Amino acid sequence: MDRRRVLAASVIVATLGAAAAITVPALATTGEDERTTAAGTAEPELLAALQRDLALSADQAQRRLDSERAATRTLAELRQDVSAAYAGGWLNKDSGQLMVAVTDSALADEVRAAGAEPKVVERSANELDTLKQSLDRRAATASPELPGWYVDVATNSVVVLANAGAEAAAREFAGNAPGVRVVSTDEAPVPLFDVRGGDPFFIGNGRCSVGFSVVGGFVTAGHCGRVGDDTTGFNRQAQGTFSASSFPGDDFGVVQVNGDWTPRPVVNDFNGGEVVVAGSEEAPVGASICRSGSTTGTRCGVVQAKNATVNYPEGTVTGLTRTNVCAEPGDSGGSWMSGDQAQGVTSGGSGNCTVGGTTFFQPLNEILQRNGLTLVTSANGGGGGEAPPPATEAPEEPAEPPASQCADQENVMTGSLSRAGSREVQPNGRFFRMATTARLTACLDGPAGVDFDLFLQRWNGRTFQTVAQATGPSSDEQIVVNAPAGAYRYRVVSERGSGAYTLGISTS
Repeated sequence: MDRRRVLAASVIVATLGAAAAITVPALATTGEDERTTAAGTAEPELLAALQRDLALSADQAQRRLDSERAATRTLAELRQDVSAAYAGGWLNKDSGQLMVAVTDSALADEVRAAGAEPKVVERSANELDTLKQSLDRRAATASPELPGWYVDVATNSVVVLANAGAEAAAREFAGNAPGVRVVSTDEAPVPLFDVRGGDPFFIGNGRCSVGFSVVGGFVTAGHCGRVGDDTTGFNRQAQGTFSASSFPGDDFGVVQVNGDWTPRPVVNDFNGGEVVVAGSEEAPVGASICRSGSTTGTRCGVVQAKNATVNYPEGTVTGLTRTNVCAEPGDSGGSWMSGDQAQGVTSGGSGNCTVGGTTFFQPLNEILQRNGLTLVTSANGGGGGEAPPPATEAPEEPAEPPASQCADQENVMTGSLSRAGSREVQPNGRFFRMATTARLTACLDGPAGVDFDLFLQRWNGRTFQTVAQATGPSSDEQIVVNAPAGAYRYRVVSERGSGAYTLGISTS
């Protein structure tokens, strides 16, 4: 490793407190184990947001995500098995039990055998969707006092929302059709235009936000720009051009970026770190979900309904997902995640994060399918669509670490990353404590031709928060920080490729 190159390209020096020379602390563990980083385990920053907004402990938040992931897959299998009799699925808000509605009582045992609780209903999911589509076709005649309508699978009905005094207008709009319920509300949704999701970008003097990276660019809200509009990035440098946009009707936009920008499979967690995007499996109604936006950071809640129509002042948007997550202007276009699975981009909402509110998002998979896009994930290499080498079974003997100049650090450890998106915590999956301020130095050496990144994280009382990072284009990284007393750990993450690495740590 050429230390001059590393210092010029990859070293990040951050002053976290007054520096003082001390003897390097022994990197002894304290008894608290690092949670496994197996696929499906949520990032600590996302778990912290779930704990805050849903009043859960860390274990409860992780168990909820695990059960919701399993329910998502069960629901997909049952929907295919029961076919035309399928009438929707949701998670019971009290018990968390997966509920599946069917129109044929003979299928109840099949639903139970899959681990779900059956509910026999009158209307199938297709019939509910058809009923809602009939309202969508009359959207131009809807009163502004009707904020929207959506399919409510739990009650086997289509809900039409009405502001105070507009209930009669709602019934007239719905034609008193069987299966339609009118629900009073004080919602008044508007598009949240001036926003940032993961990172901000600009369209002239307007500001919006990146939703998710796709091969060649990113997706965002459609009301952010029209086809042909040029964008600049967070640094006001030329970034790309809108290649697709739909609003109203839908609310999605696609920006193709120039060669100076590299789409990455991450979402800004607004807590000094990033959440890795592993895929886009759609979470069911009742599942927990978190939204990232530049005004209010990361906020969480639950999915309330899918296939919702919202009657914005600018026009009607159909096919949105309704949630009880709060949002404010500046959050629109941002990313929605359920665990490590991407869900959609913020469209608009009602209320705010002081009194609470309702927020809608455009489902991501529809954007991908309609525009022929490929989501950039930790599994496909995080850029350009080039997949990493396939993961292989671990050899019987540990991989030989590369020759390393990091070995001259006071504490040296080795590890191995199996694929893009995998990560390990050092020392030895745990953390270490410092009793006083010190200068921490970490040196990472990895194999040639891959991209490993290095993060220093400090315990903030709720979670480990990233306080310094080195994310150069290779696997050789270095971090030097003046750090106050506290509990720390290092995280080694594969951005691209696999192989063994050496990490050296010392203080002065």
